[in-house]
Amino acid sequence: MSRKKSKPLDAEFVMFDVFYEDGSRTSNRRVPSTLLGGLDGDEPAREAIIEQDRVIAEKSGKPSLAITSIVRSGKPTVEKAGKEKTGKDKSGRKGG
Repeated sequence: MSRKKSKPLDAEFVMFDVFYEDGSRTSNRRVPSTLLGGLDGDEPAREAIIEQDRVIAEKSGKPSLAITSIVRSGKPTVEKAGKEKTGKDKSGRKGG
């Protein structure tokens, strides 16, 4: 008997890394996937994360920091883009 193919996973959440004005970073911030897509792309994630930060600041009594950027978790950052662990770029040449 053949094995059934699994259905693609419909992720409920998308994870984001958040960078703040003081240079700090939080990883894997969850944003409902229903908010994303469409013409706005990932911009609604910023609003959701700002709201999460507001709630956290309210509970902790500390002011929230301004967000400088958000990036989906797992995407390479600018300095890692195009580089493999060997130090070579995708064409096989040594990076420098």
